[in-house]
Amino acid sequence: MKYLNKHKITIIGLILGALGGYLYYHFIGCVSGTCAITSKPLNSTLYGALMGGLLFNMFQKEKIKSE
Repeated sequence: MKYLNKHKITIIGLILGALGGYLYYHFIGCVSGTCAITSKPLNSTLYGALMGGLLFNMFQKEKIKSE
């Protein structure tokens, strides 16, 4: 549970990114099927999750340990 609380912003980014990636595939997608990312829903969803996680991770506050 500590892990979820510590990384909740990144997890929210993963979920929103995955949703955005799938919606991009569904509404825009790739008609010809030759696009590497948007030709399959799994690729688009995973790519969206990765980008969302990285984007939201930038806003994660990290505690600095003082020695």
